[in-house]
Amino acid sequence: MTIDRVKSEIQDVRAELIAHDAFTWVDSLEKAQHFMEYHVWAVWDFMVLLKGLQRELTCTDMYWVPKGNAAVRRLINEIVWGEESDEDQDGRAMSHFEMYLEAMEEAGAQTAPIRNFIVDLQNGIEPKVALAKSHAPSGAKSFVASTLEVVERGQPHEMAAVFTFGREDLIPDMFMEIVAGLKAKFPDKLARFTYYLERHIEVDGDVHGHLAEQMVEQLCAEDENKWLIARDASQAALRARITLWTTVLNSFEELHLA
Repeated sequence: MTIDRVKSEIQDVRAELIAHDAFTWVDSLEKAQHFMEYHVWAVWDFMVLLKGLQRELTCTDMYWVPKGNAAVRRLINEIVWGEESDEDQDGRAMSHFEMYLEAMEEAGAQTAPIRNFIVDLQNGIEPKVALAKSHAPSGAKSFVASTLEVVERGQPHEMAAVFTFGREDLIPDMFMEIVAGLKAKFPDKLARFTYYLERHIEVDGDVHGHLAEQMVEQLCAEDENKWLIARDASQAALRARITLWTTVLNSFEELHLA
């Protein structure tokens, strides 16, 4: 199997996700707030997936020794650098997750559930326990739980496929519609959110997406079983994202019908 075959075999579910109503639905400040309160959990578990890859593919021990393929090490470290220590719109070094939290606060979205969850993790509570006791929306909990299972299995080719085709590869297509409408409507409340989205489009569309595909190719190489796992994991990740977005829309409607 090859990277092009994987992309071909996941194309239908990928197209279904990109065509999801969520990407034209966010047309008011209230909807943007609701969207962000779900999506921030995916922003966090994206970092977990990324750091899981770094842990598996590079040496993070106190006493360094060469580990794995040097080309793969470079790929993952470049992506980590961009995601964990980018610059915000004011030129401050900041992770994309921290940018997102500031964007939520500017927009008036609720950040207490995700912030309390992070405090629990910092206090040593096991992630699945912290997630279960958190006040995350149920759809977000399910999405994060599926990502944690991938990370816990610790198979680099599986994690890389989910990262590339279930997350990184989709960001430019998914967010283009949102950016187009929001910038003019809510310049004061959604300036930081718009910057975050535009930054992802710029970085993931031009740099990280290409690097991530190279990483999958390097990790699967000539192993057909690894390619099959990569394909199946990518499809599962795409379907999990579809379910998440559907939950965002349905829960908003339920709130306004109550």
